Amino acid sequence: MVTTIPSEPTTVPGDAARLAATVDFVREQHTATLLPLLLPGLDGPELRALVGRCRFSHAALLVFPTDPQALRTQLADCGLDPAVVPQPSVVVRQRLAARHRRDAAELDVRILRPPVLGPDGAHRTVEIFTLTVPPGSPLAAIAEHERDRQHEAHLAFEVERPDPLVLRGLCAILARHGALADGGGYNQHEDGTVLYFTAPADSKSGYRRVELYLHGDHRDVLASHLEESRARRPAETLLRLLTGAWATQALAVFADLRVPDAMDTRAATGAGALARAVGADQESLARLLRYLTVPGVVAAEHDGFRLTELGALLRADSPGSMRPLALMYGGPFYQSFAHLAHTVRTGETAFDHLFGENHFDHFARDPELARLFDQSMAASSRMFEPLTTHPVVTAVSAAPGPRSVVDVAGGNGELLARLLTAHPRLNGVLLERPHVIEAARRSLAAAGCAERCDLRVGDFADVPPGGDLYLLSRVLHDWDDDRCREILRHLARAMPAHADLLIVERVLPADGSPSLALSWDLHMMCNVGGRERRTDHYARLLAEAGLTLLDRSPLPLDADVLHARKATAESAELPRQLPGLR
Repeated sequence: MVTTIPSEPTTVPGDAARLAATVDFVREQHTATLLPLLLPGLDGPELRALVGRCRFSHAALLVFPTDPQALRTQLADCGLDPAVVPQPSVVVRQRLAARHRRDAAELDVRILRPPVLGPDGAHRTVEIFTLTVPPGSPLAAIAEHERDRQHEAHLAFEVERPDPLVLRGLCAILARHGALADGGGYNQHEDGTVLYFTAPADSKSGYRRVELYLHGDHRDVLASHLEESRARRPAETLLRLLTGAWATQALAVFADLRVPDAMDTRAATGAGALARAVGADQESLARLLRYLTVPGVVAAEHDGFRLTELGALLRADSPGSMRPLALMYGGPFYQSFAHLAHTVRTGETAFDHLFGENHFDHFARDPELARLFDQSMAASSRMFEPLTTHPVVTAVSAAPGPRSVVDVAGGNGELLARLLTAHPRLNGVLLERPHVIEAARRSLAAAGCAERCDLRVGDFADVPPGGDLYLLSRVLHDWDDDRCREILRHLARAMPAHADLLIVERVLPADGSPSLALSWDLHMMCNVGGRERRTDHYARLLAEAGLTLLDRSPLPLDADVLHARKATAESAELPRQLPGLR
């Protein structure tokens, strides 16, 4: 039985010999016998868990044919189908570019998967990465190095029915037996996610790398895996963090020039055509687009660049467009973050220090900036989606008689419009500043809710009384504790005894786990003088205003909805019993 690949002999084997050895290996191996060779010591329940969840699917190698015909000849000599159509290889191309300090656009790495039958007729493939290197090519040094080191040679196991818990469990088993996270990526061309590991030093398989292959987009698990991989390279990790501001500006420029609007998600467009469409320098735009292939905003193809689903979120006309966020974070908020040191040293808000006034007054005096800010708030409206079915909302909607929802500082009415659309029996009241009211009027009219909504100009002291449900969405984090207590007291005074209050905020985790709330806490400190808070912090503020926190539910984008009511003798003890309040 073949158990190894040719590795490190006196003379480095050519592509044909390595391909033949790899084909033989794939034809002869069994999943249950290969895994213990790969991970010495693996047996019992853990071996059964791996065998039950994944199967040996292929072995891979990287070859360097002089031309396409030479590759087809090698495939035929090994009994493989020479007509297999190659596809672009995103992950290996990026790895080669990083390893050899080359521009990824110079490396046309392709991937082929000719089928092979394993024992008992099991369907497998040989995964062949190809980089064409004609005689005299400047890429010859890369080919020589890669043939010698075989960095891309690996074994792959396809995970059946992948879900996050299963994937994390499989990764944990590999880690316990000495396999180390070693990168990975998502290939949009085939809708597949790969997680790479370095095999244990005592592995008997003959391969130094192993891959878990997952059908579909599993970027949450991939992000965790890549973070673990980067943790083994602290200098590289720090460098990526230090250059994060470059990504912010690249995305802002990409959005500002409306490049996404000139691109297609189904076919590539040449850099020249894009440059003409948006009025940009062709070479400079091409370099920007190459950079944006790394985070997956665009995809580089033979004839240009294609917009990905991620990049399409920056189109001006896409539903829930995040273009306004890109312009805000790359514009005034980017400028104020350059003065973060002032905030940390003095406790004063960097935005106020830079612009000479707080951001609400600054935006109110600039209609274009005010419009952009309101649009940026609406761009995060995905967090509102579950609120239409929140038990409090459905209970108010189902109650007999006319019922009203009061949205305090409701911006352009995005949240209120969602609730009124989903619940036609509800009426709405929106309280906002004068310069926002017209935007809210247009938004509610477009949603067909204008006739059921009363728009009122005012401040927090003007909260309308008599509502059945009050909304306070992303408001409290703008203010310090004293102002929050004041806002909540205004609400408590206006709320009837039966009324409910729903508060949408990003809540700081009590256990130190990763959360967008940690980033937004710094953002609020630097730009508005506010802060994000833990659940127990909100519970105290509510109690001091005569309200009781009853419940907390998660929302998308790391947000939460807090449910509160007026305090009663029966509810006074409830906050102590809620999870996460201690």
